[in-house]
Amino acid sequence: MNTHLQWIRELHAINAIPQPEQGVREALSDMDVIMRQAFLMTGGSEVFRALQSGSMEKILLGLTDLAYAALEGLALQGADVQEQPVAWQHDGYVLSLMRIVSDKINLCSSGRAEHYSGVYCLCRHLTSSFLNADFDKALQVLHTSKLEKHDNPPDLSDCLYE
Repeated sequence: MNTHLQWIRELHAINAIPQPEQGVREALSDMDVIMRQAFLMTGGSEVFRALQSGSMEKILLGLTDLAYAALEGLALQGADVQEQPVAWQHDGYVLSLMRIVSDKINLCSSGRAEHYSGVYCLCRHLTSSFLNADFDKALQVLHTSKLEKHDNPPDLSDCLYE
C-alpha cells in the first residue's frame, strides 16, 4: 500500500471515519462522491489562488492539500494508489496548470479510484517538476498538522529546494 495512503487510513481510524478494510474495494455513494468533489474543488481553488499570488509555498500547500483530498477519496473506497504517468511539461504558462488540475478534478466526479489516483499523481509530479519541492516531506508535515489538529496551515518552506 502507498505510504501516504496508509497515513490517511490511520487518521481515518483515529477519527472513527468508516472505511473498508484494506484491499476491500467499495464504491462511493453518490453523496460521498459529491462531498469528495467539493473537497477536491476547494483544494483546486486553493491551488489557483496560490498560482495567482505567485507564492511557491502557497502553491506547494495547495498541491499538497489537493493530493491529501484525493488520497482520502481512495481510503474511503478501500483502494490503493494506481501509479499513473503525468503528461504535463512546463510550458511557461500557468493556464496550462489550471487546465490540467481542473481536468483531473473533474474526472473525479465519476467516483472512480483511478481518477483520484490521477489527481494524487499529478500533484506529486507538479510538486517535484514545477516547484522543485520535496512532496514526501510536504505531505508528512501536512499529515502531522492534521494529526495534531492545528488550526493554521503548516509551514512548508523547508520542503522547497533552493
